[in-house]
Amino acid sequence: MTVAGGCSRRPSLEGARERTHSRGDPGACDVGGVSDDERMTGHTHSIPLTIDYIEISVTDMQAAREFYGAAFGWSFTTYGDQYSGIRTAAESGREGEEAGGLLLADTVTRGGPLVLLYADDIEDAVDRVTRAGGVVVNGPYEFPGGRRFHFLDPSGNELGVWSAA
Repeated sequence: MTVAGGCSRRPSLEGARERTHSRGDPGACDVGGVSDDERMTGHTHSIPLTIDYIEISVTDMQAAREFYGAAFGWSFTTYGDQYSGIRTAAESGREGEEAGGLLLADTVTRGGPLVLLYADDIEDAVDRVTRAGGVVVNGPYEFPGGRRFHFLDPSGNELGVWSAA
């Protein structure tokens, strides 16, 4: 995947994602002027073999921060103009912790892994998403775990929200 600044992501031999620059120099791919080593100094989840951090590619950083802030109450740590760390309610009160990040990209393509967020009240989540400028593209509908819906954010990413009730 090519992101702003000529960086791309590719699987490494160990199965982790390795960031490289279009010039082929892995060390040359600093996001927003901050290197990968500097970016996550406070991140301490580190539970083996679990989803630990997610990056959402966006085409308009400000619009994405406004949307996710309004829809889900997320706050952000800005690391230059090409990257913002995501802080959700789960990270509040823990300095430096982030659930993931928003990564500025030239384009966004739907159809990759589907990120699902949890909500106590699915109808409230639908309302929050649409008021914030998201577009519901599927549901809400019943599934074996409860109810869920899918939506598009301002960059065109498809995410979902589920609820047990």
